[in-house]
Amino acid sequence: MAVDAERASGYRYGQRAYLVQLRREGAGTGLIDPIPLPDLSVVQEAIADAEWVLHAANQDLPCLAEIGLRPTQLFDTELAARLAGLPRVGLGAVVESLLGFSLQKGHSAADWSTRPLPEDWLVYAALDVEVLVDLRDSLVAILDEQGKTEWARQEFEAILTAGPPAAKVDPWRRTSGMHGLRQRRQLGMLRSLWQARDELARRRDIAPGRVLPDAAMVSAVQADPRSEAALLELPVFRGRANRKLVGTWFGALVRGRQLPDSELPPHSRPGDGPPPVNRWSDRDPAAAARLAAARTGLTRLSQEWSVPVENLLSPDLVRRLMWTPPSPADADAVAAALRAGGAREWQVELTRDLLTAAIAAG
Repeated sequence: MAVDAERASGYRYGQRAYLVQLRREGAGTGLIDPIPLPDLSVVQEAIADAEWVLHAANQDLPCLAEIGLRPTQLFDTELAARLAGLPRVGLGAVVESLLGFSLQKGHSAADWSTRPLPEDWLVYAALDVEVLVDLRDSLVAILDEQGKTEWARQEFEAILTAGPPAAKVDPWRRTSGMHGLRQRRQLGMLRSLWQARDELARRRDIAPGRVLPDAAMVSAVQADPRSEAALLELPVFRGRANRKLVGTWFGALVRGRQLPDSELPPHSRPGDGPPPVNRWSDRDPAAAARLAAARTGLTRLSQEWSVPVENLLSPDLVRRLMWTPPSPADADAVAAALRAGGAREWQVELTRDLLTAAIAAG
């Protein structure tokens, strides 16, 4: 069963599915509007026995789960293409490389909340699932030839058992350009402004960036206006929409400015793991040496197996292991640490020895 979903994240608040595409041999292609049909559990009953074929499954599974669609078997063509060593893994590139077709382009970033959906958009959406099963079959053959079938099975199983993604901690810290804010007071003002924007975006069902761009929030914090009139002097805030909302934005800045020192956010989230890598040489030269050795070994392994380094092992897991290695740092302890960090068995078997050697090198 080929499965896909279209969202409107650049236009609407959240990651809701606004179209679901399904294709199964013998049944053809079906397009479902989940807005008037928010519970598709009856469809789930009909397709639960099938292996679902998706491209970049992690992008679509959360919004599909919201409407009652959850696979029990999975094949991710994007992830399979990575394991197979394909140089480009976007759907169009993989289809062209393996099947010789060129997919229609032009609507991937469209506002899929539009109703009614234009006919050419529906054709575009249908094409996304027309060839997914054929693509899956081609990738199965390649993975089998390369001896990576079990790798793919473990990866797909990990996706199935991972559950819903954890809520993001301090999502306001993802504001683009906030690295230019050095003072905790500025961070407090940005957080307050971000929260005001998020509340308004949620209420109006509009993507936050369309309510107020990240760059405008950062520039407002940096300018630190002392009146609504001063805020309106900033470029983005001169527009009609933001002139109407100037009280909301200025009030948020004032709340952040007036926070007690004890309530101001720290420069970084506590407990986030190792410090930035560029500080390792000063703070722990031995850890820096371990990481350099690990990266060298993983790069060599990546080239040997034609698998991207980040798919051999999570870069975050590598950093954590090299910053705080197990004691004693033998192969069994390293393997246990990798499993605890979410590594699959094929990754453990492939990387355990080189990581053990890297730890010893430090």
